[in-house]
Amino acid sequence: MDKIKFYCVTNKIVNFIEKDNHNLCWVGSGESPKKYIRCDNKINIFHKESYYSELAFHYWFWKNMLPKEISDQWIGFCQKRRYWINHENVTEVKKENINKFLYEHAPDDWKQFDVILCKPISVSGVKKSKLFKRGFKNIFKEPSILFNKKKQNLFLHFDMHHGYGNLKKAINILPEPDKTQFENFMKNNTSFNPHIMFISKPKIMNLWFENLFGWLEKCEKEFNFDNLKGYDTQRLFAFLSERYLSYWFKKNFRCKEANWVQLDHF
Repeated sequence: MDKIKFYCVTNKIVNFIEKDNHNLCWVGSGESPKKYIRCDNKINIFHKESYYSELAFHYWFWKNMLPKEISDQWIGFCQKRRYWINHENVTEVKKENINKFLYEHAPDDWKQFDVILCKPISVSGVKKSKLFKRGFKNIFKEPSILFNKKKQNLFLHFDMHHGYGNLKKAINILPEPDKTQFENFMKNNTSFNPHIMFISKPKIMNLWFENLFGWLEKCEKEFNFDNLKGYDTQRLFAFLSERYLSYWFKKNFRCKEANWVQLDHF
């Protein structure tokens, strides 16, 4: 079995991961702990970290480390609170026992896939009070949203939580056919593969990063950083990437969904 090389992006010290295939990567504003991989040197966008979040490291990895990786190496990204696990019962995985369940090697059945994505999360079934509070503009245009869960889709969810109209503006920047297909994906689905976490090999990763960062660079001309404030919109570029990831990988490659765990109170 092939050993997986993971990069765990964090802005806090992670002192409970014992697996040597998990590399700790620093995006915090403070001084980097010893042995953590920094992304504020060489070719980088670290000055945009407050808007790009973990993508600041992804960009640095793409430009400085990915060209050095061997072609058949499985590489994955995780985060300080979210990890890939080879265990079916997610509720049994805690901070204290997580090292028992972290992936070290790629299972044999991965050979028939190009990309591993997080198992999806659903956004439908929103409480009516929240719909009225955050989605009133959408409801005004289409009242059936209140009663039809299929209409409580990814597009609505993004409008509610990351600025009404921002998703449409970003989609309009995409070239065809992605412009039409991504918008349809967001309107026809109520779940997505979260957290900008994926596992793949260098050639596919390079294609993803070229496509993603080319789009986000154009988005910067549409969205002024000074206008992106607070949790909902400051990390807009990360939220856009998270939704685009589900669409783009599934459109272009053979994808498998795998278990992951979120550690609370960390």
